[in-house]
Amino acid sequence: MTFDLNSLHDLLPARFDDIIDVRAPSEFAEDHLPGAINLPVLDDAERAEVGTIYVQESRFRARKIGAAHVAANTAHHLRGPLADRPGDWSPLVYCWRGGQRSGAFATILRQIGWRVEVLSGGYRSYRRQVVDMLHNETLPLAPVLLDGNTGTGKTALLARLAARGAQVIDLEALAGHRGSVFGATPSGQPPQKLFETRLVHALLQVSPDRPVVIEAESNKIGALNIPKSLWAAMRAAPRISIAAPVAARAEFLVRAYQDIVSDSTLLAARLETLRPLQGHAVVDHWHELAAAGANVELAAALMQAHYDPRYAKSQARNAGRVVKSLSLADLSDQSLDYAADEISALLEKPGQSFAA
Repeated sequence: MTFDLNSLHDLLPARFDDIIDVRAPSEFAEDHLPGAINLPVLDDAERAEVGTIYVQESRFRARKIGAAHVAANTAHHLRGPLADRPGDWSPLVYCWRGGQRSGAFATILRQIGWRVEVLSGGYRSYRRQVVDMLHNETLPLAPVLLDGNTGTGKTALLARLAARGAQVIDLEALAGHRGSVFGATPSGQPPQKLFETRLVHALLQVSPDRPVVIEAESNKIGALNIPKSLWAAMRAAPRISIAAPVAARAEFLVRAYQDIVSDSTLLAARLETLRPLQGHAVVDHWHELAAAGANVELAAALMQAHYDPRYAKSQARNAGRVVKSLSLADLSDQSLDYAADEISALLEKPGQSFAA
């Protein structure tokens, strides 16, 4: 039995007990359906072996060797990850095109008595819908951008707003990056396709009838691009602006970026990337501050020389879309809670429209 994915929303209901991706681990790592688990019927080496034999020797021999690998790997999965599945278990299975790999795996599972469906068109049918949603269509979304200079606690505010019931999409969390030259995280960034899958899953959770708060970003977060449809919605969105003194922002950044501040080698490497933009004298001075442990002073210098001038240009372009400005004396928990309460009240204000 096949399952036709007519809309990405079809993946939201708990229709299937599991979604199983039987592709090779490298294919799964690049992207996969939300919530899928990887039970490969051919691993990367086996897939390469079968493909080589298929092209260079014999299609028949390739199929025979491939079938042996599929049978052995399926047996391994039945004895391992699937050993505890009950008799009424109902999974969705897919491969690249919904062809031989998923079909062979599903056939064995059906013989056991499980109610298995195979995704028609495989991963490719899912990916086409992701591309349409994020690159070719207008998103049914009412975004409100949380704007402000570097270090104004925007990410912390997103978490507070979510805790207050607001709809929030944290792009930096989805992208595995904090959005600046110092923003790389130890876990690294996902591939572009997997980032887009994470984004689609987040978008499917929000109601188009209510505003969704997103941090103002450039069109790239680290090495990843914000897809065209979302970027168009963000460019036209109203903004809530957060301001705080440089000293308060510097102290906040030192706390927020402890992973970099505590690693002198990493900090020095990140500072070096700014040398072409800021010149030798400035970056040499920043290295001296870092070596002396003057981290708050270093953060303040970075903002004043590098980040704030760039934000000023963006602020000038978008001034007409600011619907609320909040100026905080500091970035303590109390101040951030106050800001979150003010923003929540605005989002819930009767008659307030955030339409672009």
